[in-house]
Formats: sequence, structure tokens, C-alpha cells
Amino acid sequence: MSRSYFPVLAPRTEAMTTRDGTRLVADIWQPEGAGPFPVLMMRQAYGRHIGTSLCYAPPEWYAAHGYIVVIQDVRGRGDSGGTFDLFENEATDGADAVTWAADLPGSNGRVGMFGFSFQGTNQLLAAGQHCPALRALAPAMLGWNLREDWAYENGAFALRANIGWATQLAAETARLAGDDDAQATLFAASRALDFSGPRPAWPRHEALLARYSHYARWRDTPPGDSYWDRISPSACLEDIAATAPATLLIGGWFDSHLPGTLSAYHALAPHVPARIIIGPWTHFPWDRRIGSLDFGPEAVTNIDQQQIAWFDHWLKDDPAVTPLSGASLFDMGANCWQEFPSFPSENKAFSLYGSGRSAISMADGGLGETVPPDSVIATESVTLDTWRPAGPCGGTFGLPGGPVDRAQTDARSDTLTFTTEAFATPHLLAGAVRLEAEIATSMLSYDLHAVLSRVTEKGAAYPLAEGYATLEPGHMTVPMRATCCTLQPGERLRLSLSPACFPCFPVNPGTGAQPWEASLADQNIMTLRLSRANSRLHLPMQPVASDPGKE
Repeated sequence: MSRSYFPVLAPRTEAMTTRDGTRLVADIWQPEGAGPFPVLMMRQAYGRHIGTSLCYAPPEWYAAHGYIVVIQDVRGRGDSGGTFDLFENEATDGADAVTWAADLPGSNGRVGMFGFSFQGTNQLLAAGQHCPALRALAPAMLGWNLREDWAYENGAFALRANIGWATQLAAETARLAGDDDAQATLFAASRALDFSGPRPAWPRHEALLARYSHYARWRDTPPGDSYWDRISPSACLEDIAATAPATLLIGGWFDSHLPGTLSAYHALAPHVPARIIIGPWTHFPWDRRIGSLDFGPEAVTNIDQQQIAWFDHWLKDDPAVTPLSGASLFDMGANCWQEFPSFPSENKAFSLYGSGRSAISMADGGLGETVPPDSVIATESVTLDTWRPAGPCGGTFGLPGGPVDRAQTDARSDTLTFTTEAFATPHLLAGAVRLEAEIATSMLSYDLHAVLSRVTEKGAAYPLAEGYATLEPGHMTVPMRATCCTLQPGERLRLSLSPACFPCFPVNPGTGAQPWEASLADQNIMTLRLSRANSRLHLPMQPVASDPGKE
């Protein structure tokens, strides 16, 4: 397809005023020429001078493709006025910013928004305000229901992630307030997060977090409180659907926000033109080398080009561009992209079997569509030792994240493992993973960390999907993350279960109290007993006729 490229004028800085009189400042890159041009906007919480630098091409690259590019400081950040109150003003401020941008000189009156994380979520909040000029979105790695898929995971407080992000935001708020001592303290805390205090969810810099961030509010506000609806795009689904902006969602298999990104896709796809792209990435960068593996040249992000094609169609009415729908998923076994008409769903139930020693020997626990006739149908026991709780290893929660060999973690005695036989032919695993299990314990509550890994012929175990939940005894479900991977002949799958993932989540004391409220003194050793007969791992798996992308 032929494409026109435009010289770009030197960036300029302009300000607008919101409906309540707050001044918001933006940098603007504009193509030379009379236009008219559509507008692309990103509303930044980290200062507009960061711009698009973490994951995208620079603003002038987008401007050269025939767009007026606006990078704006949100309220209370950078040079913008007002007070930064996390997500509380992004809906109305975003709508006001879209209206202002649509009227910029040289604009064709159509606006698109892009950006990831905070900058992804605020697009959908603005879209819920009936902005007729907002025609297209490209939110990446976002929160949909901010309690369920950002602050918490299946009822478990995301301890390390919440403290880490709140510390970053608090340091910037302190800097803008001129509190240099607080900024220095918060910066130092961010480089060595410490969870060894009497109450791990109350870090040593708790007072500064309370003064300069949302941390205490996210930790302490219960589910169902109206606060969560005010800041969550999920609460304005009907309004987004009424405006129907074309929405290109972008995620990463190892991104902590993948559940939110998928929830947004599933909610929006029936109502708006929608497409989802998921690469083999953590939150950032979006590159070919993630964790311990190199996924090849196709894994290098081309999101910029895909966004331009998306915006060209919806903002320019470019007849040469046919917008795609459905799901484009990176296959982490074949190292290629696969297209699906919609996001695939689970279709096979795998049983757990063994002789009762799967916490002691990785050779004991089995996983399969059928249970061998000589398998002992009994329970598997695993004990949480609060002195040495299991931690993360790669995957979504580990540092570094992504496909890091967790075989040594699987060998711990507080981790149950169930492994399939080696596959004789290629099998495609694509879609959401879900664990159903029956667990008994004498305690009133417990936590469970479930990890699905691809086991190579040499025995390395690379995480594919995981989930974490705070639960009560009995039959339960742990939603796990989705994945896409072609398993090669000789490879196996392994399910690993442990009662902790500290410090990603607080250790559950077993008392029925919220784990984040507990002190170290409240923690109890506990034993979980898994009923294999009443437990299933649901996998989106099917055999494939050939091995796509493998040379």
C-alpha cells in the first residue's frame, strides 16, 4: 500500500481548561500542510516529556504518518494544574481533552487515543463520557475492573505490585509538592522494597504512601464500594457501547494486566468494532527476548504499524486499509502469530493423578485426559511453612518475568506438581486456563498459586499461565491467565500448586481474616489436602496437523 509521509513541524506547547477551570498542558506535533489531519492523543501520568518512549515510536513518527499528535499531562502531573487523584478525574478530563483536541487548527474533528497501563485505562474512562469526536482507541495492558484485575487478583491483594507502583507515583507527587526529603525516601524505598516488617502490607514508608498516593485506599476499600465503580471502565460499559469507538486492545502473555485487557475485550467485542493482539511480553519492553527465551524476530513489536493501520481506517476513512477483527495471538511454541476469528475458549478437562507424593517427587504426580488404571485415587497434601513461603519464579509475578525455568521451584516440598506424558504430536494450547479443585484444610481460609508450565525434553519448566486466589475450604475455581503455545513432540505440560507466592501476595494466616491485614505473628502453618478425584485442569488444547512456524 502506498503511503504519504509528511514533514513534521517543531513541537509546540499549548494549554486547555477543563469544565471546572483546571489548566492542562500538552505538547503537540503537527504535520506540515493544511490538512485536515486526525488527532492522536495520549494522556500521561508520568510527565508528558516521557511521551511514547517506553513502548511506542516517538510522537514525530506518528505525526509523519499524517496525524496531529497530542501528549498531555493529566491533572496534577507535569505542568498541569489541579490535584492528581488516581483515575478520579480521567473520565471528565479525558472527555474535555478530546473535545479540545478535535477543534485544534488543522484537525479533521476525529480523535483517537493510545497508550498503555494508566494511559490505556484512561482512554476507556474518557470513552464512557459520550465523546462524539472520539472515534478510535488503542488501549494496551489496562485495568477494566480496577479492584478485580489490578488492585486484587481473585480476592488476593497484589502486595508487591501495589506497593511498588504506589511508591513510584508517591515519589513524583512529593517532587511536584517540593517535598525533597519525602521524594528521596520514596526513591530509596522503591529500590529496595522491604516486606519484613511486623505487618508486610504496612511498609516502613506507609505514612508517605498515605500522604502522597492511593495505596491505603486501594488496600482498605472493600469490594462493592462505589469507589471502584467511579474509577473502573467496566462500570461505564453501556456508555462506551453507545459511543462505539473502534477499539484495538493490546496485551502481553506475562503482563500483570492481562486479565483486565481480556475482560475489556470480552465485554466490548459484542458492542464495538474490536480486535485484540497479545504478544509474548511482560508489561514492558515489547521485544523478542523475554525471561530466558528468544522468541525470534516476529516477536519484536510492530504495534506502531498496526495502530497506524487501525487509525487510518477509523480516522481517515482510508479505503486501502481493511480493519481486522478477532484475535492475533503470538504462539510461544512456534514463534509466530496466529489469527483467530474470536478469542478461543477452553475445551478439554485434564485429571490429576498419582500416589500421594507429588509434593516430594515431580515424577509422582500425573496430568492427563484419562487416569491410568493403576493410579491411587486419594489426596495430595502440601504444607505451608510460614518461615519459608514459596515465592514467584518468572511468569507473571516473578522478577524477571516471563519464561524463566522454574524447575527448581517446582522441586520444593511445598509445591504439588502434576505433569503430562510427553506429547507425541504437536498440540496447540490457545485460550484461557482454569483450575477446578476440591481442597480441605482445618483453617478457615487459604491461598493457592497455580502455574501451568511447558516442560522441555531437557526438563526446563517455562511458565505459560498462572493464577492466584484467596479461598475457603471446599470446591473452588481459580481462573488462570490465558496463553498460546504450540507444544512440540517430546514436550510436556506441568501444573504446579503452592499455598503462597510471597511477597507478590501476603501470606494467608488461615484465620479467615484478610491476609493483607495480618501481622507476622498471625501467620499459621497449615496443611492443604487436595482431592484429586474432584479436581480438573481445563485447557484450551487441540492437536494440530503441522507445526506452524517451526523450521
